[in-house]
Amino acid sequence: MTEPAFFILTALVSGPRHGYGIVGEVAELSHGSVRLKIGTLYGVLDRLVGDCLVELDREEAEQGRLRRYYRLTGSGRRELAAEADRRAANARIAIDRLRAFGPETAA
Repeated sequence: MTEPAFFILTALVSGPRHGYGIVGEVAELSHGSVRLKIGTLYGVLDRLVGDCLVELDREEAEQGRLRRYYRLTGSGRRELAAEADRRAANARIAIDRLRAFGPETAA
């Protein structure tokens, strides 16, 4: 799973969001390391919808523009949990190895 997809799913855990809301939440969750452009966002969302991990929640007109709100599906929640576990396990492996081999050595 790509980092943008991971953070988009994470952003939707708290409830449905529209595109710009997702962009802002992803930037906040990633401490600014993932900055989604709108084109990238909708490309990832289309893939997540196609994979049944996210679905359209509703559409609302605001100031003459249509806003689409997306929500996490049950499958999306399970996939995100599995990915979070995988990433955490990989981080533990790296941390354990760094500790086992002591301080940084010159190459």
